[in-house]
Amino acid sequence: MSKRSVTEVVSTADGQAFLKVSGAGARREASTEDEMGEFEDAWEDEIEEDEDVVDAEADSQEDGMDVDELMPAIEESEQPSATPDVFIPGTHTLGEDEILEPDESVYLMRHSTGVDWPCLSFDILRDNLGEERQRFPHTVWIVTGTQADLAKNNEIVVYKMSSLHKTQKNGDDSDSDDDEEDDALDEDPIIEHRSVPHLGGVNRIRAQPLPASEPLPPPTQPYHVASWAETGKIHIWDIRPLIESLETPGYSFDKLRSSKPVFTIDAHGRAEGFAMDWAASSASSIRLLTGDINSQIFLTTSTVSGFSVLPQPFTSHTSSVEDIQWSPAEPTVFASCSADRTVQIWDVRSKGRKSVAGIDPAHESDVNVISWNKGTSYLLVSGGDEGSIKVWDLRNVQKKGTSTPTPTPIASFDWHKGPITSLEWHPSDLSTFAASSADGIVSLWDLAVEHDDDEMNETLDTKDIPPQMLFNHHQKDVKEIHWHPQIPGAVVSTGAEGFDVFSTIAT
Repeated sequence: MSKRSVTEVVSTADGQAFLKVSGAGARREASTEDEMGEFEDAWEDEIEEDEDVVDAEADSQEDGMDVDELMPAIEESEQPSATPDVFIPGTHTLGEDEILEPDESVYLMRHSTGVDWPCLSFDILRDNLGEERQRFPHTVWIVTGTQADLAKNNEIVVYKMSSLHKTQKNGDDSDSDDDEEDDALDEDPIIEHRSVPHLGGVNRIRAQPLPASEPLPPPTQPYHVASWAETGKIHIWDIRPLIESLETPGYSFDKLRSSKPVFTIDAHGRAEGFAMDWAASSASSIRLLTGDINSQIFLTTSTVSGFSVLPQPFTSHTSSVEDIQWSPAEPTVFASCSADRTVQIWDVRSKGRKSVAGIDPAHESDVNVISWNKGTSYLLVSGGDEGSIKVWDLRNVQKKGTSTPTPTPIASFDWHKGPITSLEWHPSDLSTFAASSADGIVSLWDLAVEHDDDEMNETLDTKDIPPQMLFNHHQKDVKEIHWHPQIPGAVVSTGAEGFDVFSTIAT
C-alpha cells in the first residue's frame, strides 16, 4: 500500500471526509465557540466532572497514541484485491506448486464426478424428461465403458446423474429472487449406476440414436449400445433394463438379457479399432459402421430376424480408420478420417466398396476426429494430431477420377497445443461446435463471430486468441465430449479422473 500524508482526506462509506490522524503528528487544537457553536453532552454530569478522564485523554494525544474515533473504516483504507490471472495455454505455464481454479462466475452449472476406472469414451442417453430443458436441477443419463487394470475387470456402465444444481456464485449479483431458492440448495449431485461385465477395455462406445419426437422405448423393447473392445470385437448390448432399474424403484431386470451381448461383430478379426457410428434409422432397420486400425470399414445391418455383417469391407484408406460419421441428410452416405491424413466420402451403393470423393491431404498429421453438421449438411469439421481444427465445405471436395484441386478449409484454427481428441457440432446452433484436446482443454467455438478491430480490446496476452473461440474449460487428460441434445448448452466430457458436466454463459 502506498504511503499517504498525515493530512490526506479519506472517504468513508457515506461520503463524508475526515482527516487522518497520526500518532506522531501535533495535537489538534480545540475548536472555539466561534468555529462550531456549543455542544450539549447527554452525559455531561458523568464526564465533565471527572477531570482525570479529560486529562488522561489529553495525555494520550501528547504521548502519540492514536484516536480511534477519528480513524476511517478499515475496509475503506484497503486497496481492492488483485484481479486473478487468466491462464492462456501457450502463453502461460503453470509452476510446480500452481493449480488452475475455475471462475465460477462464467458457469451456469459445473459438476465433476469421479470413476473407479478411466472411461475413454461415452455417449449421452435420451430420456423422457422433455426437450429444451432450462429449469434446474438437471438430470443426465450416460453410458460408458471402462479401461480397467485387467481385461476381466471391465464393465459397461449406465450412469444416472441427478440433482445437478445451478452453480452458486459469490456476491450480490443474483439474477432474480427465484434464483435465491436454487442457490440455497445442496450442490452435490446424486450419482447412481448399473453395470454389466465387458471383456477387455472399451475403446469407443455409441448409443443407438433415437428420434427426438419419440419417447424412450418401453422396457420390453431394446435400446442398443455398441462397444468397440480392445480384443477386436464389437459387442451390441440392450441397456434398456439397466435404465429401467435406475428409473423405477423395485424393478427387477432380467440379468440374462443385459449381461450378454445381443450380437457380436467378429469381422475385424483381432484388429483393434476406434471408429464407430450408428445411422439415424428406424428401430426395425439399424445400421452400424465400424472401422479398424487395418484401414477396413464394415457395415452391420439389422432386420426383424437379427443383425448381419456385410462380408466385403470398404477399403480406400491406407492406414488406421480413426473416426466415422453418417451423413445427416443422405442415408447412404458417410465420411471417415484416417491416420493417412485424409477424409474420405463414401456411398454404400457404390460398387467395389471404394470412396467416391475425398480431401487428400486434410491435415499435416493423423486426422483423429470428424463431425458432420446436422443442420448444414455440407459442413464437416475435422481435428488433427498436430492440434489444428479445420472446417470444410463438402461441396468443394475432390471427386474420384477428376483433376479437381485439393480444397482449402473455410476456417482453420491452430490454437490447441495438443492432438484433438474429440469434436462435435452443437445439436441446434448450426455455427457452434465443441472440441477437446490432449492439452487438457475443452474449447467452445462459434463460426458466426467475426473479428472487429474497432471493438476488440486486445492485450499482449489475448491478441493471438481467435475471436471465434467462446470458452475454455480445463480437465485433466480429456478424451471425449458431447453436447446434451435435451439440455441447451450443456456439455459432458470425460477425462482420466472422471466426468465433467457443465454449461456456460457463452452458449
